[in-house]
Amino acid sequence: MSDDVDLLIESAATARRDRAPGGRAVPPPAWWDLPPDDRLRAFDAQVATRELEKALDPRGFSGTVRAVAARLRRLAR
Repeated sequence: MSDDVDLLIESAATARRDRAPGGRAVPPPAWWDLPPDDRLRAFDAQVATRELEKALDPRGFSGTVRAVAARLRRLAR
């Protein structure tokens, strides 16, 4: 396994997502640089990361849940 692929997987596994002009979340650039088999590894890393985030949060929320809740609060104003 190359260090470059591992770095791309790590980058793709973060909860942060850029937004398209219409507000839709878009995959990180690293996602598109990965071959299909490594995209599956990145997905598995995303799932594992969300589980760790939930375990560390007092309410059991992942970074994704916190981001979605914050976005909904902003839109409700």
